[in-house]
Amino acid sequence: MYTPDQLARRLRVLAASGAALAAISVALAAYAAHAVAGPAQTSLYTAAIFAFGHGVALAALAPPARLRIQFFTLSGLLLGTLLFSGGIVVRYLLDRSLGLAPFGGGLLIVSWLLYAVASLRR
Repeated sequence: MYTPDQLARRLRVLAASGAALAAISVALAAYAAHAVAGPAQTSLYTAAIFAFGHGVALAALAPPARLRIQFFTLSGLLLGTLLFSGGIVVRYLLDRSLGLAPFGGGLLIVSWLLYAVASLRR
């Protein structure tokens, strides 16, 4: 499917995406702390925490990954985080519920479990 060079390039993109996600989450937490109150603040903090944690995980786990299954599970983490945290942000900043957060959360759970299995297969 992917040559080793293509896989390595895609994993670098995942690592960079994780770092960008972590940076954006810091900005989101600052916004939540200074510009929002009430339930929206709590929800935006939750989105920021999930984005930060998964961003750091992607930045740390992608560079040493060597298996295609690890690439796919890490891609699932990125997509799940975007759907989960992004769904929360859209709900509170644009006042629209797209129903993405539950799907994103489920994808995060499945991706972590698949990553655990992939890690045992090395």
